[in-house]
Amino acid sequence: MPWVILVLSGVLEAVWATALSRSEGFTKLWPSAVFVVALIASMAGLAWALKTLPVGTAYAVWVGIGAALTAIWAMASGAEAFSIVRVLLILGIVGCVAGLKLTH
Repeated sequence: MPWVILVLSGVLEAVWATALSRSEGFTKLWPSAVFVVALIASMAGLAWALKTLPVGTAYAVWVGIGAALTAIWAMASGAEAFSIVRVLLILGIVGCVAGLKLTH
């Protein structure tokens, strides 16, 4: 169960990072509200998972999931340019995260 919570928290990291960029310096209400809620839920899930999982592995998985999903969403939504090199590098992040899980 800690791994499921950790993965969901990583997904929420991508949500709050995207909402933060859309809040335009906290001048837009709804993106700012989504940022706050997703940030709190993401941190709470990470904290809960850290009761069981080693901090180095859990943090790397959390950040890796959040970074990969944020980059994928940015390319899919057109906010950032798509390139094969970027996709390959994101796949490298995903592979490393999976490797950390498998070595736990």
